[in-house]
Amino acid sequence: MFAFGPNGHARVAVSVHAVPGGGWGYHQAGRGRQGYLAPCGDTKYAADQVDALLKHRMFPATW
Repeated sequence: MFAFGPNGHARVAVSVHAVPGGGWGYHQAGRGRQGYLAPCGDTKYAADQVDALLKHRMFPATW
């Protein structure tokens, strides 16, 4: 996923991994299990997490 800004862009790759308890979760691909974002059943929350991550990468003061 990409976010484009006036001075550049930011990106994040998302993957799916099994999580404890038999479920699945979205993770930042480069961080593996340490990059947990959200459970796969909650796409709205996952999208919000990715949005916040991209905003922070584009504008670090927004964290």
